[in-house]
Amino acid sequence: MPLRFAPAHPRPRGARWSRLRATCVIALCMTALCQAPTRAATAAPQPRDTDLLQQIEQLVQSPGGPPGVIAVLRRDGRARVVRAGVADLTTGRPPGIRDHMRIASTAKAFSGAVALSLVDRHALRLDETLGRRLPGLPAAWHRVTLRQLLNHTSGLPDYTESAEFRSILAADPHHRFDSRRLLDFVADRPLEFPPGSRYHYSNSDNIAVALMAEAATGTPYEQLLRTLVYRPLGLRSTSLPQGYRMPEPHLHGYDTTTSPPQDVSEVLGASGSWASGGIISTPADMTRFIRGYAGGALYGGDVVREQRRWIAGASEPAGPGENMAGLALFRYATRCGVVLGHTGNFPGYTQLIAATPDGRRSLTFSVTSQINASVNPELLSRLRAVQENFVCALLGRPGH
Repeated sequence: MPLRFAPAHPRPRGARWSRLRATCVIALCMTALCQAPTRAATAAPQPRDTDLLQQIEQLVQSPGGPPGVIAVLRRDGRARVVRAGVADLTTGRPPGIRDHMRIASTAKAFSGAVALSLVDRHALRLDETLGRRLPGLPAAWHRVTLRQLLNHTSGLPDYTESAEFRSILAADPHHRFDSRRLLDFVADRPLEFPPGSRYHYSNSDNIAVALMAEAATGTPYEQLLRTLVYRPLGLRSTSLPQGYRMPEPHLHGYDTTTSPPQDVSEVLGASGSWASGGIISTPADMTRFIRGYAGGALYGGDVVREQRRWIAGASEPAGPGENMAGLALFRYATRCGVVLGHTGNFPGYTQLIAATPDGRRSLTFSVTSQINASVNPELLSRLRAVQENFVCALLGRPGH
């Protein structure tokens, strides 16, 4: 029998916000969607904390660097927060662990958590096809399986590369898309390659994952998130909105290619990324999430083993060390050891969440600008090096 839950209530739409100039919007849209307490805030930093702080301060001070960085390292039951720069250039307020932020493509890990929880409950199967659950999608896509969607070997064309999709965003960045019809933008296109034949990161994959979960349960994806992910992991400040407004307080995200940097926190609505990248959360909640998700707390060992069948493939942007892809999860093999997680980027935000395979140690690393290979490859290389040093600190190894 399919799972049944009470229907989700629609979220109210906020007032319309003034539009950024069209050239800035187009550039942001194309790069965004087409591509992841020290023990007490008043305590004196330990030597290792001081070293980490210097690294992120240098990142903030780099040409084109982010206005703010906040990292949460949790191990042995204790959390250390290392932060530099500001959450808001206007007020100078420092970043905080309860500040809301766009989590970008780390939202794909949430859709993976929903789907794999349903697999664990026998409401879905990893070899189940789009044709069986979503027969209304193009016949050429029907043989794609849930497993192939989750590890980006489906061949589905990326809807964010559609000229029509980009044109709509350029004309109205706050356009309210029907999130459940996003795949319509590429419904006239064949698969990019035979399913399972190679890896190719696609935003369409996780839209299809969410639609399969809804078809299997008769329940809105937003409610599945609350029931299967937020509630079990104690996430109280995480949501999947449709509009563009950010809850307060929030980390302001900036376009650092302009002078002065321009606040782009609310430049795009979430309806156009939905299950692929629309979630809003906080560093505190993301720490709870990745510990449970990477540690296998949401489903049984058989599903965990399937999730960790690694293939060649990197997250977007690439995470620290050598990247391998699993089911909505990546393996980052650093010089100090292995962590599992996900990355993401969106206008104003770049994210890394990672944890040891047992979930006992975790790192949440958030910066308030978009950093990827297209926007600034040199800065991405520096960011990955800093992230790897934070992983070494997390694992208690000097790594030098």
